[in-house]
Amino acid sequence: MQPSVKTAATSAERGSSSDRVERSIRLLEASDKIYPRAVSGVFARWRWGMVWLTQLVYYGLPWFSWNNREAVLFDLAARKFYIFGLVLYPQDFIYLTGLLVISALSLFLFTTVAGRLWCGYSCPQTVYTEIFMWVERLVEGNRNKRMKLDRSGRSVNKVARKSLKHFLWLSIALWTGITFVGYFTPIRELVARIATLDTGPWQSFWILFYAFATYGNAGFMREQVCKYMCPYARFQGVMFDRDTLVITYDSKRGEPRGSRSRKSRSEEQGDCVDCSLCVQVCPVGIDIRDGQQYECIGCAACIDACDQVMDKMGYPKQLIRYNTLNNDEKQTGYSWRELLIRPRVMVYSLIMLTAIGIFLGTLSMRVNLKVDVMRDRATLSREVSDGLIENVFKLMIINNAETIQRYRVSVAGIESAFIDSAAEIEVPAASHRLVPVRVRVQPQYGQSGSNDIVFTVQSVDDTATVRHEKSVFYLPHTP
Repeated sequence: MQPSVKTAATSAERGSSSDRVERSIRLLEASDKIYPRAVSGVFARWRWGMVWLTQLVYYGLPWFSWNNREAVLFDLAARKFYIFGLVLYPQDFIYLTGLLVISALSLFLFTTVAGRLWCGYSCPQTVYTEIFMWVERLVEGNRNKRMKLDRSGRSVNKVARKSLKHFLWLSIALWTGITFVGYFTPIRELVARIATLDTGPWQSFWILFYAFATYGNAGFMREQVCKYMCPYARFQGVMFDRDTLVITYDSKRGEPRGSRSRKSRSEEQGDCVDCSLCVQVCPVGIDIRDGQQYECIGCAACIDACDQVMDKMGYPKQLIRYNTLNNDEKQTGYSWRELLIRPRVMVYSLIMLTAIGIFLGTLSMRVNLKVDVMRDRATLSREVSDGLIENVFKLMIINNAETIQRYRVSVAGIESAFIDSAAEIEVPAASHRLVPVRVRVQPQYGQSGSNDIVFTVQSVDDTATVRHEKSVFYLPHTP
């Protein structure tokens, strides 16, 4: 009996294991490929307008010159970040932090008011997917032709079309990668080096990596990125409420749905003719008639498609529309006043405006001069001629202006202290200079040990540009 018991137990274990594997397989089951139908309309024009705007900025900005350099250049090798007339250094990391905080607050505010409009119109994933789908339609045809082509066997026509499509995709992806690296390396120099196959290893890596990411995300993964990889889709629920503007389906007006001709409408039927065009145009493949779903990116393609059908049937438009859930239940439209005058929106707005005010105020008070004082650690102090005590310092003078600047250095804090070095120091534009400075003091005017002193570095041409930096002068103990 013992073997039978063991065999039964083993079978049970195998069954349990099989169930677990089966459940895992179901969870990881691949979905069918989505073939979005092309759609035209008001929101489609807005979406393509954002595609043009974002790509003109992205592709064009590295070629735009400012003071004989790129307008926006993050020169990591030189540790300088140029943003139009602003020159930032690693010490200015606080400004980047401020921008990130303001961006996060803007995202929270915008999502609370208008849902995922960022995803539907401006997100790089959406923008490049739109571009790649346009290429796909151009080469392979409309939705039905693409589906027929994929189902067909291998042929010269199929291979030629697929090859051309992927060639164009790769060309766009590579230029996107080159442009990305062009924000960190002068793009004219980069293109010249690419032409001679003389790019460095890191430049080559990032060009290929960014191109591969663009090619894979926009060409193949598409809605999978929005559904499973993007964290924004997951935590947006905490920023939504029933007064957030989302895409809604008016089920009271649309149900019960059913197909019909233009002249055979029944009083028992709703306005939805069950044409499924709202599903066919959806880039993430959902049915908005099933209610709110986290996959919806708010692109409004379903609104354009449904409005066209309603227009053909002679029914009122806006069966699918932008609305809030509360107003949708009340069968009323939204107003911007309702969207904006809400406690959560006002709190977000107040916090964001405060952050912007602090950021702009700090930026406006920024002086195009930074000074770091370092002691010469080789010798604390030494006696020189005439019984004077000398300390040696090193001043790192950083000129953030894009013109050559001359600075005058002085010292105070101990009576009779003076600088036995060059009176004026010249620093190139948007550069720095490490300058040794010898400070001498008559010993009777200070106390043994540490004495506080202050270095003043002031621009010769602009007296408002000045920095005061504290340091310590060391006097030896007298016997």
